[in-house]
Amino acid sequence: MYPEHTDRTPAVRAPEVHQPTPITPAAPYPAPLVPVQPHAVPTVASIVLPDGRVVTGYAIEPAKPEPVAAKPAVSRAAVNIALGGIGFAAFCGGLALLTAFVAALAAFIHQLIVLAAVIFGGWVAVQVFGASGTRGGTTVNIRKAVIKRSHFHG
Repeated sequence: MYPEHTDRTPAVRAPEVHQPTPITPAAPYPAPLVPVQPHAVPTVASIVLPDGRVVTGYAIEPAKPEPVAAKPAVSRAAVNIALGGIGFAAFCGGLALLTAFVAALAAFIHQLIVLAAVIFGGWVAVQVFGASGTRGGTTVNIRKAVIKRSHFHG
């Protein structure tokens, strides 16, 4: 494992020989599978490589995939996801319409309130700033009145 020191003379060692111990299996193993030869022995093919070497071997047919069971064109999961998306879009569209309706109704009510305020404010302005001579009631000229026993005579 470590190199020997060179200042001493190396001791001569006898070579050790290890014999492997055979392991006996506790349970017998099944016999190995024997490769099955094809029914007909294929012909031998030889190919000459560009560098001049010749390679000889059997021609092997490419493996053919097993026929796949007929599957539907669209999977059920894809259909369910698509229907879920359509339903979600319809739901969101309905919410958008409902939101638009509520906003329009709120704007209409706001306009009615503003209209009522304008009309009422106009009526109040006419009452306050209108001509004072057009008011109804009796006008009494106090300078010409004669006061007798707290009664006015005119």
